[in-house]
Amino acid sequence: MSEAKNTTENEDTQLLEREFDAGVLRLTLANPPANALSIALMGTLKEALVAAGDDPAVRVVVIAAAGKLFSAGHDLKELTLHRADADRGRAFFERTMRLCADLMQTIVHLPKPVIAEIDGLATAAGCQLVASCDLAICTDTSTFCTPGVNIGLFCSTPMVALSRNVHRKQAMEMLLTGETIGAADARDYGLVNRIVPKEYLNQAVSAYAQSIVSKSPLTVKIGKEAFYRQAEMSLAEAYDYTVQVMVENMLARDAEEGISAFIGKRKPEWTGE
Repeated sequence: MSEAKNTTENEDTQLLEREFDAGVLRLTLANPPANALSIALMGTLKEALVAAGDDPAVRVVVIAAAGKLFSAGHDLKELTLHRADADRGRAFFERTMRLCADLMQTIVHLPKPVIAEIDGLATAAGCQLVASCDLAICTDTSTFCTPGVNIGLFCSTPMVALSRNVHRKQAMEMLLTGETIGAADARDYGLVNRIVPKEYLNQAVSAYAQSIVSKSPLTVKIGKEAFYRQAEMSLAEAYDYTVQVMVENMLARDAEEGISAFIGKRKPEWTGE
């Protein structure tokens, strides 16, 4: 990718708008009004993320949404249609939930940072999508919830991402009551990083993205992978692992260049090696 562009190559890609500029790939959910995470949208988003991970020109990914909602989660109408299947929908339900889980793990394992840009409601799997991103910036009118319990379907898969971002008591409150929280509570809970007025949302996200773009891509890749790996380890295991990560990082050309530039009071020139 070398210039800003939008692609709508087929029916599925029309669900997702793509724009690339200055190292930042912007993926916009374009399935209004609910931006429901249908099979088609999740598959298209996952493919776009995998491609971004393999593209050295892409340094940061932003996931945004068109319309008044960020995402209402799974497409309940799509799921309900398959209750008429011979297995009462079991195979399709399995396919949907597995694809969603794979999508969220793709975000976490992507070697590039992913920023969620939220303006509106993020509910159920939409809230899961926000929680799965590395950073999240929202407008002051954005809201969040995991309301599955209200319709007899506990948000068990959204719970995985939610409970890894939000304190347990707050996570359980959201999951057990299904109540909607505002932007301020989402920030206090740890679900989002920052709240900005609607008119400054894109500017704020761009500032975060460009700050990251200015860093060594190798260092960012190493750091993101290490962050999520050590978080699942015991304290001793985490230190053993990160000691080795730091040693290998110190041997990288970019670390040598960065330290030399700092000492020499000059701007570093990254090679990604």
